Amino acid sequence: MPEKKEIPIGTGLFVWPSDEARLIATRCKSCGDTFFPKTFMCRNPERKEKAIEEVTLSRKGKLLSYTILHFPPPPPFIVSGAYEPRAVAEVEMPEGLRLIAPMTQFDFKDIKIGMTMEIVLDSLYRDKEGNEIIGWKFRPL
Repeated sequence: MPEKKEIPIGTGLFVWPSDEARLIATRCKSCGDTFFPKTFMCRNPERKEKAIEEVTLSRKGKLLSYTILHFPPPPPFIVSGAYEPRAVAEVEMPEGLRLIAPMTQFDFKDIKIGMTMEIVLDSLYRDKEGNEIIGWKFRPL
């Protein structure tokens, strides 16, 4: 039986392997706008200079909104066993980006708009071979 692995959900989205969750973005050297996922040029149409630099995002942000999913997610996510409701958060990062990701390690009754959230790397699902597909989630602090 082949060894099960932890596999990032995509290439270049976050520092991997890592003990500390760091999402990889790009910042325009001219206007300072930040983009995630990273891009090859500044997407601000008002800028003539399009040079960018790779940066890692802050690990903490503020909860803007969230929703509770009472139904299983669509592919490529694979739900094993009985489905349990899950939460997805929209978090504003200090760089000005708003990111959406599943929430982890929380109790529904403790969630409050404006609370501090931290990015963590965690299993999103298991693929058909049993490998853990790793992505980012938000954890309340």
